[in-house]
Amino acid sequence: MESKQFNDAFLKACRGEKTDHVPLWFMRQAGRSQPEYRKIKEKYGLFEITHQPELSAYVTRLPVEQYNTDAAILYKDIMTPLPAIGVDVEIKTGIGPVISNPIRSLHDVEKLGEIHPEQDIPYILETIRILTQEQLSVPLIGFAGAPFTLASYMIEGGPSKNYNKTKAFMYAEPKAWFALMDKLADTMVTYVESQVKAGAKAIQIFDSWVGALNVQDYRTFIKPVMNRIFTSLAPLNVPLIMFGVGASHLAKEWHDLPLDVVGLDWRLPISDARAMGLTKTLQGNLDPAILLAPWHVIEERLKEILDEGMKSDSYVFNLGHGVFPEVQPATLKKVASFVHEYSASNK
Repeated sequence: MESKQFNDAFLKACRGEKTDHVPLWFMRQAGRSQPEYRKIKEKYGLFEITHQPELSAYVTRLPVEQYNTDAAILYKDIMTPLPAIGVDVEIKTGIGPVISNPIRSLHDVEKLGEIHPEQDIPYILETIRILTQEQLSVPLIGFAGAPFTLASYMIEGGPSKNYNKTKAFMYAEPKAWFALMDKLADTMVTYVESQVKAGAKAIQIFDSWVGALNVQDYRTFIKPVMNRIFTSLAPLNVPLIMFGVGASHLAKEWHDLPLDVVGLDWRLPISDARAMGLTKTLQGNLDPAILLAPWHVIEERLKEILDEGMKSDSYVFNLGHGVFPEVQPATLKKVASFVHEYSASNK
C-alpha cells in the first residue's frame, strides 16, 4: 500500500477542532456487504479471521480503500476478550455468540479470571501493529463491549430480545451484579489499554443493548462502572466514543461521563441532542435502512443530517447502526463522496 499523508480529520473532529470536511466512517465497517469479505467468510469464521493478523488487517482496511473513509475500525468481535477470563463462547452462524457456562451466581463471577493481552490475544495486537505501522493512512479505532452488554450475553447464554434473565439477576443479586460489573470493567480497561499501546488511535465502547434499561436503573447499576472505566482510560489521551442502540434516553447520561464522543443511533436527531444540552462531539446517524432507498432519498437525508451536524465542528458522520449485507458497496462509496464534498463546500 503506497504511503499517503496521514489523515487526522476524524481525530480533530472528536476533539472538537476545525476540519476541512466532515469526517466519516461506517459502523461495523468490515462490510458484510463487501463481496471480498463474503468470499473470505465462505472459508473462515469470525474467530478464524481474527486469529490471522494479515487477513484480519486486510478485512479492516478494505472499506478504507474502497470507500475513502476517514477512519478504520478494527475487525474483531466484542466477545474477543471473554475466553481469556474463562467464558466458553462460540460464535454460531445465524445465532451469534452462544455461551455454554452462563453466569448464575456470585460464585460463578468469582471464578472468572484476568486477561493478559500479550499472552491471551497476541493476534489482535499484531493486527493493530500491522495496520498502524504499515498499512493505514487514517486512524484505527479499537473497541470493546461495555459491561452491561457483555453481561447480558454471559447471563442469558446468548443473544436475547428482552434481557429478562439479565435484569432479574441485576435486581435480585445486586452483590453478584456489581462484582460482575467490576470484573468486566477491569477486563475492559486492560484490554483497551493494550489496543492503544499497540497503535489504536481512538476507542469506541459498544454498549449495544443497554437501551433495555431505563434512566433510573442505568444510573444505579451501570453509570458508576462506566464512570470508572472512562476515568481509567482518560490518561491514554485518545478519543473515547460511546455507542448503543435504542438508547436515546441515555444520551444525557453518557454525555455526563468523562468521554469525548456520544454516538447516536437514528432515533435521536442531532438537533434534538444539541437542544438537550449535549455539547461534546456527536457521531451519527443515518438510518442504515435508508441505504436501500433510491439515491435521491439518501441524498436528501444526508443533507438534513449534515446540515444539523455542521452547526458545530464537534461532529463525525456515521450510520445509526451497522451496514446491512444487502447494501451495495457502490452506495457506500457514493455516500462517502457526498459527505466529503457537501461538507467541504458548506463548512
